[in-house]
Amino acid sequence: MMRMFTSLALAAALCLSPAALQAQQPPKAKAAAPKVAKDEKVCRYKFPTGESRVWVCKKVEPCCAWDAIKYVKCGSTITGCL
Repeated sequence: MMRMFTSLALAAALCLSPAALQAQQPPKAKAAAPKVAKDEKVCRYKFPTGESRVWVCKKVEPCCAWDAIKYVKCGSTITGCL
């Protein structure tokens, strides 16, 4: 009886492995580009982990990104990306 429960638990663990779950997910659709106004620009950044982000800033503001905390934002015209 214990062998049956052990084999069922092992089979369930193998079926729910991350590789099996990832293989079952449909491919991700490409996200639509953000709409920008006349005085805005699209900022794009790809982190070293491969994750990419897209956000919108004003044309006069710099695009800022920090790898350590995976954070992006629009900077200031005075202080830059501080």
